[in-house]
Amino acid sequence: MILVADSGSSKTDWMAYSPNKTLTFSTQGINPYFVNAFDVVKILSKNRDLSAYATAIKEVYFFGSGCSSPDKHEIISNGLSTFFTNAFISVDHDLIGSAYATCGDKKGLTCILGTGSNIAYYDGTEVHRSNHGLGYVLGDEGSGTYFGRKVLVSYLHNKMPEELRLEFAKNFEVDRDNIITNIYQKPFPNSYLATFSRFMIAHKDHPFIQQILKDGFQEFIDTNVKDYKSYKTLECNFVGSISYYYQDALKAVFAENGIKVGKILQKPIEGIFDYILKREGITA
Repeated sequence: MILVADSGSSKTDWMAYSPNKTLTFSTQGINPYFVNAFDVVKILSKNRDLSAYATAIKEVYFFGSGCSSPDKHEIISNGLSTFFTNAFISVDHDLIGSAYATCGDKKGLTCILGTGSNIAYYDGTEVHRSNHGLGYVLGDEGSGTYFGRKVLVSYLHNKMPEELRLEFAKNFEVDRDNIITNIYQKPFPNSYLATFSRFMIAHKDHPFIQQILKDGFQEFIDTNVKDYKSYKTLECNFVGSISYYYQDALKAVFAENGIKVGKILQKPIEGIFDYILKREGITA
């Protein structure tokens, strides 16, 4: 069996191929900046369906957020090899998976707008890494964490319109001490902040939310996209829930900047899976 994974900080999507069937699984996000090899095994062990096939898996292709250096690859690889004891393990950055899913064999820009954000140029064969993707403290413009922080701060500073404040308080625990504890003392503060961005889905047509979205996507363009000299001649492709759920606002801002938008995928896992099988000469 061949197993392919696309992992962000919040969630990991898995697809497995065998001659008789294709299987899908879901686990917690696996980011080497927040977990160690032991954590990886523990996360995988919680999924009984995945565990049932652990020894049958012969190849694992893992594309994950934070897998940007050899030491981070090693963390994930060690955890995966401990769990999938009979498998060849390959670990790569999630931008590579995103490029496979959105660009295939064509050149373009591939962007991630999920819990975090990132961008890279793909020449049709290789992803060219850049200085972007600095994480939720130094970057992540236009991401779920970015928008969640914007929405939360607007509430805490009483900048949010009253009708939205009432709805926000109904949907979230907004005790200040609890918020501070979750952000500064508990694990996965980026994922915690990103949960607040979900509030925008039901209110994405409200002028206040529209402005937050416009500002966030413009900041992503100014900070990330415009670093590439050929950005107006390349298609800009996206994966991730933020780009998917707010694609109307995203397309409008990119059009204002004269940038062509290509594919927008909520989840790249199927595209990555198909690309890997094709590369391996397998017809599903």
